[in-house]
Order: sequence, then C-alpha cells, then structure tokens
Amino acid sequence: MADDEQEQDAAASYIDYETFLAPDFSPSAFANVLVLATNNPNDTPLDLSTPLSKVLFDAQEVDSHIDSLTTRSALPLLTHTREQTDASGRIIAEIDSQVKSLNDSYKQLERQVIQKHAEADQVRLVASRLWETLRLGRSVARCLQLGRQLEVQHSETLAGSTAGGAGVVAAALRKEDHRAIVRCANTLVSLREVLDRTAPGEEGHGLDRVTAIRSLRDGVIGPVDRSVKNASEQMIREFSVGSASGAATYAQSEETKARTVSAMTALYLLSPTQGIRPDKWTPTLLLQALEVYLRNSLQSSVASMARSLATLPSLDRTLAEVAARCQNIIALEIILETTKAPAHPLLAGQTDKSAGNLLQPLLAHLETGSLASYFWRTMASNLSPRVQEIVNRGGVSARTLRSNRSNVADAIRDCVIKGSQPPSTMVAAGKGTSGGSGGGAGGGPGTSGPAKGGWEREVAVMVGSVTGSLGR
Repeated sequence: MADDEQEQDAAASYIDYETFLAPDFSPSAFANVLVLATNNPNDTPLDLSTPLSKVLFDAQEVDSHIDSLTTRSALPLLTHTREQTDASGRIIAEIDSQVKSLNDSYKQLERQVIQKHAEADQVRLVASRLWETLRLGRSVARCLQLGRQLEVQHSETLAGSTAGGAGVVAAALRKEDHRAIVRCANTLVSLREVLDRTAPGEEGHGLDRVTAIRSLRDGVIGPVDRSVKNASEQMIREFSVGSASGAATYAQSEETKARTVSAMTALYLLSPTQGIRPDKWTPTLLLQALEVYLRNSLQSSVASMARSLATLPSLDRTLAEVAARCQNIIALEIILETTKAPAHPLLAGQTDKSAGNLLQPLLAHLETGSLASYFWRTMASNLSPRVQEIVNRGGVSARTLRSNRSNVADAIRDCVIKGSQPPSTMVAAGKGTSGGSGGGAGGGPGTSGPAKGGWEREVAVMVGSVTGSLGR
C-alpha cells in the first residue's frame, strides 16, 4: 500500500524525477537550459528571478514530499531500524566471542611458537657462527700444519749449507736429497688447494681475514715457492750428461736424471691452475724452463759456430761442443718420455693428461716431433744469417771458409750424425722409446733408436745453412 501511495504521489508531482536521477545529469547544463527556457538569449540583462524561483519551488516541493513520506512511513522505518539494530547487536556479540577466542589462540601461539621460534633462531645463529668458527679454525690449523711441514721440507733442501740465497739453494740441492723439492711442491699444492678455494662454503672461505694465514703466505709460502721454482729451473738449466771432453759415468747420469725428474715434477705441480679449465691446462712453468734450456743451448751453439766459421781452426772443438749439447737434448728427451706425468690434485678429471708423459706437452708447445730435429732446424735457421755476414764482410775468413767448403760440410755432417745419437749412458733408457730417435723430419715419437743415416734432412739443412751462402 505504501509503495502504491508513493507511486501515486510521484505521478501527481510535476517534477521531472527522471531528469534528476539520470546518471549523466549535470547541474550546470540543467541551469543553462532553465535560463534559456525563461529568457530570450538576446535580452540584456537576463532575468534570473524566474528560473531561480522555479528551482526554489522545486526544492520546496521535494522537501515537502520527503516530509510527507517520512511522516506516513515512520512506523515501518522505526521497525526496520530496530530490526537492523538488534541484528547488529547479535552480530557484534557473536564477533566479540570469536575475537576473544582468536586473541586467546594468538596469545597461546605466541607463547608456544613465536617466542620459542625466536629463541630457537638465536640458538641457530649461535650454532651457525660456532660451526663457521670451527670450520675456519680447522682450515687455519691445517694450513699452519702444512706450513710447518713445508718449513721442515724446505730445510731439508738446504741441509749442509751455511748461507742463504738462490745459489746456495741450488748447490744444496745438488749435494742433498733432491726429492725434498718434490715434497715441497706437493705441500705447496696442498696449501693452494685450501687457500685458493675462497668461495662461500669452501674450505678456504674467510682465511684471507686471518692474520696468521696472511703471515704464513708472506713469510713461508711465498719465499719457499720462489725458492723451489728457482732451484728447479736452475737444475734444468744445468742439465748435462756429457760434454765435448767426455761423457759422465752411469752413476753420474742416473743421479742427474733423478735430480732432473725431481725438478720437472716440482715445476709440473707448481704450474698455475686457478682459472684454467682442466682440459686446457698445460704445465706452464715446466714448459718455460725446458724452453729456456733449449734456447740457451741454441744461442750458445749458434754463437760458437759463428765464431768458429770465422776462425776455422777452432771449428772441430766447437762442433764437438755442439754435438754434446744435442746429445744432452736427446738425453733430456729420453728422460721426459720415460717420466709419467704426475696426477695433479688441483685438476679434477685430468685422467688423460696424467696418463701421458712429460714429453708430449713440450712437443705440442714447440710444434715438433723431436727435440733433436727442432734443435738442428732452429740452429740452421739462425746460423744462415751469421754465415751471410761473414761472406759479406769478405777478407781472409770468407776466403778460408769458401776454400774449405767441402771439409766444413763433412765436419757439420759428422757433427749432426754424432750429436743425434743418445749418450752411451742413456742408450739403455732410450731403447724402445722415441727420445732421441727423431729420425729427421720423418722420425718422431714411436720410432726405434737412431740410425746413422736417419738424419739426412737435418744434415742437409745444417750443411745448407753454411754452404748455401758460399756459392760454388
């Protein structure tokens, strides 16, 4: 009934409710329409009293309508309000009990879980730091133990010496147990295994912040590392199993071989590994030391040959010295081939490298199949300009060299053939190996002992480097 009455009242009213209730209703647009409807746009000034009166009348009419509706509908409104108030009270009472229960549960959870979790988290943090301290302490203890072991091993290499210095180190190594440098190298590798692994979770993480470890690096590891490297390099530079005046005895050759193997093993182990893939790694320090030895032999041979070709009476002695140097290189090649590459602790998955010998990386580095062939060919390429200089200067030296061309060629041929034979003390070791058996350009690793006629190409290259500039 009330709804019907409201609809009748709305129908009886002349107010356009749809206009006011439209979603796009604009007060300014409605006022503009009302002013234009009650005035001529060309009038000046406009009469606003009429539209204003209409708006005020409409507002009064709406107010009267609201008053009428509220008066007639007071009882339903009050009833509805009371019902809503009662419902709100019941909801609030129910929510209060639920909130109280929730607060009680939270307090119980806080006592049983949150507080205990906070305490447990503190315990976890303490345990974690204690574990980190323990791990660091173990790493420090291991490094200090290895450092002490390194000092003892290094003192063994210096036993019998009364002064310091690299020269004394090398002298002591010649007199005392050369295997001590291998022990030093292994200990240095063990120290690197700890100190170079500094990533979080690894054994060496945080060691750089320990004063004792920094002192160990500066006071022990660094000096011993340089000492062992210098001593090993000097032992390789001084390698010799014979000279122009005669060959060493078998016992002397064995001692030289053992000392050289120790030096090569130490340099192999001490070659840098950090930041290098295992399949790309090469024993850099060993290759450098061996290359220096070959370069020194070549430089000495080329210089002495150039002097002797200018003064032929000394040529025989010089050729004997050159042949002895080449025999030493062949002996070194035999030692390298018969020495198995040691397993490197810092190179994971190095099975292919450790299965080979120490000769393979050197031949690959020099891009040759034989050290003897490399010696003669390199020497020939360096000797040819020297002979050209002698010829260009002219004089007695050039004339004597030309007049003795045939004898010089024969002497060089004999020198190459003699120098390409392994020393007598190394023949037994060289049997069945490729060391010293270069077989000229065609002979490489895997051939048998050198035959007298197996070096024709090297003979031709050496003879050509001298006689090629002399003309016919």
